[in-house]
Amino acid sequence: MTMLSRFLAPVALFAALTSAAWAETDVDVQEVVSPGGITAWLVEEPSIPFVAIELRFKGGASLDAPGKRGATNLMMATLEEGAGERDALAFAREVETLAARFSFEAYNDSVSVSAAMLTENRDEAVALLREALISPRFDQAAVDRVRDQVLAVIAQDSTDPGEIASQTMAALAFPDHPYGTVLEGTRETVSSLTPDDLREAHAAALTLDRVRVGVTGDITAAELGPLLDELLGDLPATGGPVVEEADYSLAGGVTVVDFPSPQSLVLFGHEGIEREDDDFFAAFVLNHIIGGRGFNSILMNEVRVERGLTYGIGTFLVQRDHAEQYMGQFSSSNDRTAEAVQIVRDVWARKGAGDIDPDALEAAKTYLTGAYPLRFDGNSNIASILVGMQMDGMPIDYVATRNDKIEAVTAEDLSRVAQRLLDPEALHFVVVGQPEGLVTGPLTD
Repeated sequence: MTMLSRFLAPVALFAALTSAAWAETDVDVQEVVSPGGITAWLVEEPSIPFVAIELRFKGGASLDAPGKRGATNLMMATLEEGAGERDALAFAREVETLAARFSFEAYNDSVSVSAAMLTENRDEAVALLREALISPRFDQAAVDRVRDQVLAVIAQDSTDPGEIASQTMAALAFPDHPYGTVLEGTRETVSSLTPDDLREAHAAALTLDRVRVGVTGDITAAELGPLLDELLGDLPATGGPVVEEADYSLAGGVTVVDFPSPQSLVLFGHEGIEREDDDFFAAFVLNHIIGGRGFNSILMNEVRVERGLTYGIGTFLVQRDHAEQYMGQFSSSNDRTAEAVQIVRDVWARKGAGDIDPDALEAAKTYLTGAYPLRFDGNSNIASILVGMQMDGMPIDYVATRNDKIEAVTAEDLSRVAQRLLDPEALHFVVVGQPEGLVTGPLTD
């Protein structure tokens, strides 16, 4: 068997094991507390010999020490580059031998560890993952190799219009907060990071007080408890200090970043709404009506269908631990970007007055409630959803009650929340390109 076929075999097996098994299954979520006090949410599915484990640690790249931006991201990317007695190559070979799959990711508010394994190899795979979490090596050669990969990403992002727009918007909105800088760091900060910096980032980010756990598949609650202690019990109890709330500093207006291209990429938005807000579900439905998926949203109809100014436009609610935004994005030819920007403003003003079509509400409810069960299409996806629920402070019965919250939204709710949330005077547009006739600067009457 070739190296390629050995790699593809477990990938194909995981694809088969994680697909479709839940299509007709109710999700029964159990809370499991290990003998050592570690809590996890579990969905048992014994019909296939497979287990998915999702770990999420609060804090994330926002915990980077001053002058060390990118340390948490580089640390997470290097966790699989050797652990305990195994160097990078030996660790990779062991993962392959066990037909396991591990991934490690960094975000501004969290770091995540995803694991998938066959039941027959579960104990060995958990022991190997434990080594990566508890005893990463951070060998200089491995750090240098992964650093080069991160630097390549940073260089590529510097020429990507979408990344330029996102970074510009973040820097303008949160100039005095980690959200205002790129979690990958800069060429200068990443180049200066040492293995000791990664060890410090590891000690700050992967701690017991910050972990949330979701598990799905062929494992019982009785089996999961001891497994949690084996996997996580030796992590530090507490980590680094959390960052403060982020003050939103961006007023309405237009910022243009000159970029040689026949079209402009436009990112727009203003402050959003907290996930814990009583009006969140009404805002969620409202967003679908304004700029949700498909061709039925107001913005898609007005900007693309009626005027042909873009191939696509969408909006989205952004929830973070320390700030929220309501944002949208589209691309348009340079000679028509100004027109598209004005249409977005007009929609914001009109719908911000509370003018929401009741028929659009019913269509949104149908789509949002019908699409939700499709998310539960495999063990790994379900484990990730379980962790996401915990990170957002949702109750354990959220899966069963979520659609009821969507159905409870009324036309009056939509009108009230539209007037509260949609603020055309606060909309800021970051335009990456060479738009024609677009007035830049703060919004003026």
